[in-house]
Parts: sequence; C-alpha cells; structure tokens
Amino acid sequence: MTTIAKSFRELNTYKMGRESALKIYELTKTFPVEERYSLTDQIRRSSRAVNAMMAAAWARRRYRAAFVSKLDEALEEAMETQSWLDHALDCKYISAAQFAALDANWQSIGAMLNSLMNKADDFCKFAPNADHRVARG
Repeated sequence: MTTIAKSFRELNTYKMGRESALKIYELTKTFPVEERYSLTDQIRRSSRAVNAMMAAAWARRRYRAAFVSKLDEALEEAMETQSWLDHALDCKYISAAQFAALDANWQSIGAMLNSLMNKADDFCKFAPNADHRVARG
C-alpha cells in the first residue's frame, strides 16, 4: 500500500528542491557584485520558486487541474534555473563540475515534478473537500 504524504514538506521533490535552492544561494554568494540584480537575483528567484509553486499546488489539490497547473509552473521554474546555470557556466562563474552537479539535481527535480503530475489523481483524491466533477460550460 502506498502512503500519501500529509504535507508538501514530506515530498522528496520538495526536499530536493529546498536543498538545491540552498546550494544555488551559497554558490551565488561568489558571483560578481555587478550580477547582484541580474543573474544572481534571477537564479535565486527561480530556484526558490519551485518549492513555492509546489506548496501552492498542494493547497489546490482538491482540484486536479489546479494542482497540475501549479506543478507545471514549478517545472517551468526548475528549467529556468537550468538556463541560468548555463549562463553562469558561460560566464565562468561556476566550474564545469559545479554545473554538472547542479544541472543533474535540477534535471532530477524536473523528472520528479513530472512524476507528481502523472500521479495527480493519487494526491488529489485524498485532499480535503476534494471535488473532481467536470465543469460543464
């Protein structure tokens, strides 16, 4: 029997996103000052947004479409983080080894988000006041 998480904080995807965002934060402390309001701000924002979107998805899971939509936005932010990592590598702010490790983390987070979306019914059916009726318009 599969156990469904009682909180978004129990999700491995959330835990990995939190750890990876912290790694980004620590690494960006070494970026040049002139990047403070551009690359540094953007990569920190996108990496943190993943977990914020997951929390929002969890709050909306009584409606499957809303749950999946927020998870899709989290996936968008994870991929945006990968794009910013590309720029950090191109500008030589991070090493190839740092890039490889971080990019692999964010790729895994993206795969895990996809898996959550594919299993949306499992998460949504246990939501408080779950309503899975199809809107007729």
